[in-house]
Amino acid sequence: MTNRTIEASPQVYARMGGMLYLAIIVLGGLAEGFVMNRLVMPGDAAATAQNIMASPLLWRLSVAGNLIVPLCAVALTWVFYLLLRPVNKSLILLSVFFNLVSLATEAISKLFLLLVEPILGNAGYLKAFEPRQLQVLADLALASHGIAFNIALIFFGCGCLVDGYLIFRSGYLPKFIGILMQLAGLAYLVACFSALFFPAFAELITPAILVLPLIGESSLCLWLLAKGVNIAKWNERMGIS
Repeated sequence: MTNRTIEASPQVYARMGGMLYLAIIVLGGLAEGFVMNRLVMPGDAAATAQNIMASPLLWRLSVAGNLIVPLCAVALTWVFYLLLRPVNKSLILLSVFFNLVSLATEAISKLFLLLVEPILGNAGYLKAFEPRQLQVLADLALASHGIAFNIALIFFGCGCLVDGYLIFRSGYLPKFIGILMQLAGLAYLVACFSALFFPAFAELITPAILVLPLIGESSLCLWLLAKGVNIAKWNERMGIS
């Protein structure tokens, strides 16, 4: 990828970033929001197991969506690197590192989701465990996924803070979106640290605190799709006359 290519077509990368972000928001919302809320009953391992085994296709589609999200996010990280590199090369590398650690942790977290259905549906396990024990093991896998996912979002929140700062300083993307992305990053940090260490407090602030990430990330997604970058400001930043 040459500098001339990115200088000549920042809008292509902006649109690509918008489409990838939209895919992440939609797939993540369906998988983590709709399906998980419908099938997983917190504190009731038996009901959760029954729901999953009664809707195996829905569960598999949810897990597949959960796996596609980090794939899209890797590509999005590359796009953000290209778009924000002109602002500060050192800071965008810091953002890339935060996001790569986040995505690696998130990808590993999906291993626990992939274990749930085999634990519940393997006839061989019933010879060694009681059904109730298998339900508890599946519930433990779901809890492990939740812990790993919160850890992943802590690193992602740090990446949002850096990206928000770079967007604010860029000149070719709106300052208000940079502020919204920093608020999103802060919200992720508060929500995830609370979920890991102060669960009672997390119950009080969730899901209300997650409105900030929804607004910030959706605003960036829609702006990249509809407007892209300000070409005049981009050329000024790149030193193109």
